[in-house]
Amino acid sequence: MNVTLTLDDDLVKKVRKIAVDRDTTLAGLVREHLQGLVAEPGALPSAEKLRRLEAIEKSFDRFQFPVGKIDWKREDLHERGTKKR
Repeated sequence: MNVTLTLDDDLVKKVRKIAVDRDTTLAGLVREHLQGLVAEPGALPSAEKLRRLEAIEKSFDRFQFPVGKIDWKREDLHERGTKKR
């Protein structure tokens, strides 16, 4: 597949010099970089992972419950907060 990119001339000159040093081409460097990206663990989330994330996000909207007025303190919830050492 061919892909067209628009790059700054100065950038292309610098990258071509790097490519020559590495005995490859600009296209070869781009291909190598993209292959490295997809080889990283978790780089491309699976359809199942995306489906689960969407389900979790929907549940946040669905399961919101009123808590009521909060008139207690943290110490009221934990016995250790009222003990003196």
